Amino acid sequence: MFRIKKLDIFIAKQFGLLFLAAFVICQFVLMMQFLWRYVDELIGKGLSMDILAQFFWYMGIMLMPQAFPLAILLSSLITFGNLGESSELTAIKAAGISLMQAMRSLIVITITIACISFYFQEVIGPRAFVSFQQLLLSMKQTNPEVEIPEGIFYDGIPNSNLYVQKKDMDRGVLYGIMIYRMNGGYEDAAVILADSGRIQATVEKKHLLLTLYSGEWFENMRQSNINVSASVPYRRETFSTKKILLDFDGGFNLAEMGGISSDARSKGLSRIIHDLDSIREFNDSVGHQNFREAKLLTFLRPSLVKDDSIRVKKEVAGKSAMYDSVYHHLTAEQKQRIVTQASNDVQMTLNNMDYKAEWAYWLNREERMHLMEAINKFTLSLSCIIFFFIGAPLGAIIRKGGLGVPVIISVIVFIVFYILDNTGMRMARIDEWTVWFGKLLGTVVLSPIAIFFTYKANKDSTVFNVDMYRSIIMRMLGLRTKRSIMSKEVIIDDPRYQEDINRLAAISAQTTSYMEAHNLLRWPDPIVVFFRPGNDKDIAKLYEELEETIEDLSYTRDKRVIMLLNRYPIIATHAHTRPFRRKWLNVLTGLFLPTGIFFYFRMIRFRFRLYKDLQNILRTNEKLIARIGDLYIK
Repeated sequence: MFRIKKLDIFIAKQFGLLFLAAFVICQFVLMMQFLWRYVDELIGKGLSMDILAQFFWYMGIMLMPQAFPLAILLSSLITFGNLGESSELTAIKAAGISLMQAMRSLIVITITIACISFYFQEVIGPRAFVSFQQLLLSMKQTNPEVEIPEGIFYDGIPNSNLYVQKKDMDRGVLYGIMIYRMNGGYEDAAVILADSGRIQATVEKKHLLLTLYSGEWFENMRQSNINVSASVPYRRETFSTKKILLDFDGGFNLAEMGGISSDARSKGLSRIIHDLDSIREFNDSVGHQNFREAKLLTFLRPSLVKDDSIRVKKEVAGKSAMYDSVYHHLTAEQKQRIVTQASNDVQMTLNNMDYKAEWAYWLNREERMHLMEAINKFTLSLSCIIFFFIGAPLGAIIRKGGLGVPVIISVIVFIVFYILDNTGMRMARIDEWTVWFGKLLGTVVLSPIAIFFTYKANKDSTVFNVDMYRSIIMRMLGLRTKRSIMSKEVIIDDPRYQEDINRLAAISAQTTSYMEAHNLLRWPDPIVVFFRPGNDKDIAKLYEELEETIEDLSYTRDKRVIMLLNRYPIIATHAHTRPFRRKWLNVLTGLFLPTGIFFYFRMIRFRFRLYKDLQNILRTNEKLIARIGDLYIK
């Protein structure tokens, strides 16, 4: 039965305080990063404090589920890092409490936070998103003189489209102005061109005053008694300065929800699933309709040729009209008319296909966005648990508290997750990857890492042992360290010099015999190397005897002998025969050609190195025997 113990309360208190502090920091960082996207909507709009407060409030609520995982990662890292640094974690383990038992209170807290995160995404988040987007849209429609972009048409002013080639914000001047006014519809449109101008809101913020310089005004003069088919008169006016008053409510008014409510981010899970079925059904109906239209589409139309002397009738039941023979009997004028009509039909068909393709892409994108949002509600909540099982074991392994190493590790882990999650989301959104693969990429990559760290921390294994990884890399690359033997400060027994001389002489004889029996400069047979078992036991035995002799002679007081002992190489006793000690690894390496070539040439390098090492041993043995004989043999 689960009982709350003092240890659980102690660890939970430390974690809780750190979590609150980390959550505030993470929330602030995320809000600042998010704020840069909308800084143009806030500056120069004259917004009141209550509007700005609502803006930041809705933004904070939307970003809370993203701040939870990072706060859990950082706080769990610092919590167990502090416990390990102060040796409290060692005392806990000495009392017979495993790491998982020490973590159980935090596991319950983390699961609770994950549930809170899911509740925010399911209930509070969609409402905050709708309010935030409605507020943002209303802010964009405030003071359009700041919002008008360069190089594109701006339709934020009712019944008007405004194009500005360039803006001078310091002087408040717009250059290259083009205005389309459609007060009475497209048939009564007015086109206004101006070299430059200024735009400002009136005092009551109900109208916009445009002051235009050096321009022209083109306007249709449509009247009710004029026939539609007749030419519509127009007027043209050239002006040096002209002022135009446009209706525009520049005060802050909440915009209509419109398409905001149809966004997947504004829906809960149950509504997403319901709407997803409707979207798929509608997409299928559109696809079937496009397919039926494509089957009925004919690229040759019998109505292209209409002449009293030539009549073309489209035959049915598998028969086809002789269009080529008919075309050759036409006049030049008729041929030109037919080619022009066919070209127009082809262009119309292509435009229709492009439109249908874009429409189908948008419909498919809407379906993917709903599915991605549904998956995101689970993955973002699950990331809280995954980040805990990364942070807590890492803190127990590195045993470093404070804001130094834990912050660096937290940032690295979060950046990796952020890159994977955003990459998967973008690729799934543009239909390059499947939605499930894109949205689960970050979770699938980090889950084995969390399991690995938890296992290693629970078994007290060394994960960040730099010397171990350095040794593995050096062995892989064929690198080695030099022998380092120092003179002993305290020597109880002197080396057995006569016995050592005899052993060195025997080693020299064995080395010479080995070099005569084995041609190390010859390239070995790859089949023997990768697919047949065998180790070089002679070298292993020879090197073992040499090490025993070096160990005995290391207790000498003569510095010259110490120097000669350091000349002996450190030999790899099996790398010149097989890439690995295990047979199945050699077989796999040999079957995979690129890896097999690498390890084959690596083994050849070890054979050449062994040849030089054996020659070095012979020279050193000769010098060492002579030195010992001169000093100690009487």
